[in-house]
Amino acid sequence: MNENSNGLFRKDGLPKQMDFNEVDESFIKFIVLKRNNISRKSLNYKTPIKVFLSHISKENLSNLI
Repeated sequence: MNENSNGLFRKDGLPKQMDFNEVDESFIKFIVLKRNNISRKSLNYKTPIKVFLSHISKENLSNLI
């Protein structure tokens, strides 16, 4: 699973040897949003964000914002 994730990062333009201090924060947020909306076999074909949201209450979520 990790190798697949690494491959997806490289596909999105993040090379193996990279200094993340030089990457624009908005680009990282874009990659995170994109990756969290890809369904995973290990999560019964659900997205990580949906699984996360299913484990927290609406009250807890509003406290995060």
